[in-house]
Amino acid sequence: MLWTALVLGLAGSFHCIGMCGPIAFVLPVDKSSKSKLSFQTFLYHFGRLISYSIIGILFGFIGKGLYLAGFQQRLSILVGVLMIIIVIIPASIFNKFNFSKPLYRVIGKVKQQLGLYLTKKSNKSIFLIGFFNGFLPCGLVYMALIGSISTGNAISGGLYMFIFGLGTIPLMTAAILLGNFVNLTIRNKIQKAIPIFVVIIGILFILRGLGLGIPYISPSDAKLQISNNPANCITVENE
Repeated sequence: MLWTALVLGLAGSFHCIGMCGPIAFVLPVDKSSKSKLSFQTFLYHFGRLISYSIIGILFGFIGKGLYLAGFQQRLSILVGVLMIIIVIIPASIFNKFNFSKPLYRVIGKVKQQLGLYLTKKSNKSIFLIGFFNGFLPCGLVYMALIGSISTGNAISGGLYMFIFGLGTIPLMTAAILLGNFVNLTIRNKIQKAIPIFVVIIGILFILRGLGLGIPYISPSDAKLQISNNPANCITVENE
């Protein structure tokens, strides 16, 4: 299911332009030299990918705990259901609970660091802008993190978020080079389509958890089970 991370990143990058675009538009890159511009753009994306991977590893640990607790493929079903519910329920309802409020202090410090490095023109500052950018609150990132939990281990969770970040690179690079190149009308239309992609991915996670034996989409229960006895795993593979 790692490919779903790439779909989320590609489809959701229009959302990224709206949320993180202002940072990309004013990124202190050196446009007088193509080589410097390319390298600094790489540094910005590399910083984002590292921060995404870090939080993916943390959420992958959570998924591992749930797997070892016996949830296994049921976790994939839960992840799919959560994705669909979050898309269907109006944002106004979530805003009443304000889930990010406990993180305000941390988010405030991240924004403070971003503001500091945006005033400096150096390779280090551009890398750190990307790094701190990756920790800013974003609904699309939350969706990807839900997907990273379903991977069931830290490495795969980090890889899931890394691939998600790769999906956002093309449009975010265009934002750095061209500025606000997508007009508001087109961006709004695409943003309305993003929930459809999220629902489709949610359905795929549910199918995966059901273990229907559909190749590449819904593996059989035997292939989804985690066994503490390596001999049992060998037996399953031989069968």
